[in-house]
Amino acid sequence: MNVIIIEDEKPAARRLSRMLGDLDLEASAMLHSVEEAVNWFNSNPHPDLIFLDIQLSDGLCFEIFDLVTVKSAIIFTTAYDEYALQAFKLNSIDYLLKPIDEEELKKAVMKYEEMRPGTGQLAVHFEDIRKLLVNPLEREYKKRFVARVGQHLKILNADEIECFYSENKGTYAATIEGRNYLLDTTLELLEKELEPETFFRVSRKFYVNVKHIQDIISYTNSRLQIKLNRFKEQDVIVSRERVKDFKLWLE
Repeated sequence: MNVIIIEDEKPAARRLSRMLGDLDLEASAMLHSVEEAVNWFNSNPHPDLIFLDIQLSDGLCFEIFDLVTVKSAIIFTTAYDEYALQAFKLNSIDYLLKPIDEEELKKAVMKYEEMRPGTGQLAVHFEDIRKLLVNPLEREYKKRFVARVGQHLKILNADEIECFYSENKGTYAATIEGRNYLLDTTLELLEKELEPETFFRVSRKFYVNVKHIQDIISYTNSRLQIKLNRFKEQDVIVSRERVKDFKLWLE
């Protein structure tokens, strides 16, 4: 099976390629923009299957199909919410919600193999999906968070937050001022709101900001310890299952 990945976040593309390798599939190309994809399609045989991110570095993926007639089957990858995902369900299109789960990836590939071309089930209604997805895609990642301090509200800029962490069923933001603020959210909700190029979830307990990493040290059981500039209350440990993805994210 000939497979390609179109994904603007290179660490995410490499992670997906590695996961496909575990399923004995090799991505013949990894493309990162609309322009790069169009050029590739114009000079290469089209693949059997495309793993396609919605928002690329230079525009929405739908712009590719305005310029090239692509007959490949498509599995979308997306970081957007349930409203957006309804578009895929309504149009019988498979999707993977980021961060991609290995078992979900396996199921998506198996579904494709059951719906190989010729069954009439792989039609892609791009214009319908475009209409349903435009508004969700226009939103930006959160740049500010609000914490309550007594009778006051404290505005926290995302760039000034060294890490988010959970403790005693609460979620906190640790800032460059050396203070920790309780937020009305969870790490799971933050996953959809944080800029993935800046914040990485190193464990079930911590999200770290790459801009405030002071040092990274080898730790027990093949893990890593992160030293942040000001946050000293707890050890920030990259869990063993996240180490490989963390290293890719740093590149």
